Amino acid sequence: MTGYCDLILGLIPLALIGVTGAVSTAGLSLTAAVPVGATVSVLLIGHALFVNGPVASAPESTPATPSLQTNQAE
Repeated sequence: MTGYCDLILGLIPLALIGVTGAVSTAGLSLTAAVPVGATVSVLLIGHALFVNGPVASAPESTPATPSLQTNQAE
């Protein structure tokens, strides 16, 4: 099953090559198109790291520490 991380790892080179090619085809020189494609790739990496970042799975819930109760004789 393809997850979010797999999708991002596939989109990074696709964005770099695809955006660079599209911008270059639109009339911008290749030396100006490469930074545009790289910027899109860096934005994808930043989103994957900081917005929807990898997190460790939550540990199994453990019971809270038992409260200390004293037995008082009345």
